[in-house]
Amino acid sequence: MPLTLHLGAADLTRCRFAISPLCQTHEALRMLRRPARHGYHRAWLRRLGRTLTGLDLSDLWLFVPHPGGYTPDFLGPPPDEPYLSIDDELARMRATDPELAREEMARSLACTPGLAASPQGRAALDDPARTVRRLADLTELAWHTLLAPDWPRHRAVLAADIAHRSRQAADGGLDALLGGLHPAIGWTGRRLVLHRTGDHAEAQRPDGRGILLMPSVFAWPDVISGFARPWQPTVIYPARGMGRLHSTPAPRPSEALARLLGAQRAALLSDLTLPAATTELAARHGLAPSTVSSHLTALRTAGLLVSRRQGYFVLYERTALGDGLVAGG
Repeated sequence: MPLTLHLGAADLTRCRFAISPLCQTHEALRMLRRPARHGYHRAWLRRLGRTLTGLDLSDLWLFVPHPGGYTPDFLGPPPDEPYLSIDDELARMRATDPELAREEMARSLACTPGLAASPQGRAALDDPARTVRRLADLTELAWHTLLAPDWPRHRAVLAADIAHRSRQAADGGLDALLGGLHPAIGWTGRRLVLHRTGDHAEAQRPDGRGILLMPSVFAWPDVISGFARPWQPTVIYPARGMGRLHSTPAPRPSEALARLLGAQRAALLSDLTLPAATTELAARHGLAPSTVSSHLTALRTAGLLVSRRQGYFVLYERTALGDGLVAGG
């Protein structure tokens, strides 16, 4: 049965986006438990290889149940700012009230028959404060092992999705934004309907909390939702462009474009199919960040790029003129 979120006038004024490295870490873990969902990430998984095999996250796996189960909200609470750092989010996770953590962990363990009564389950519930610290440490380990090396590319894909959908909202309003998020999401008459398999219908009445939209590179092909208080109702959906995340090398510029702009500027312009930061481009092209910054400034001055601040980073992306130049090179 579908899960329905009714939005009142106050909710519609509190519709926002966010990028959460903590939530992305736990979405990656959920994806690892579902081999059928590995499609877009097979190259990434092959590259991790033995590192992934030797990663002991057994205490964390207790609370990442198979599809249909509940994962404790404190493992990945919706961010209260658009672009929190992983350190900020882990600090917030470590500050979870032990009683709240115990309640959520018990609900999660109950999704798997017998797990709450197992030695691991009892140990987790007997000392929730210690369990929270342990889960935070394991999440930090998972972050550094699975996501941190590729985070600039992940962040660029997520930022590009938000930029695209923000333009949709500017051009066509919330109907264009919410109606185009995902095929499994319906938007009619101030009702956001998430079509999913379940035992019963659920509904969230208008209450002024608004809605938080978070793109994910690991949610495919699902849409993930959370409406429980005190969190803002949240919808996590697959980001546009995630299919190119791990499999597409930096494109080589045409000879004509290299003659026009110079080899390095042509390579940088061709590479900016997705927004990227200076440090990411410098690492990918083997150039000094100061050199990349100089080239990007020149390309932006020529109208081929635009830049915008995204949290701690400045991201560069091609303009329509830049796209045309690369396509016609």
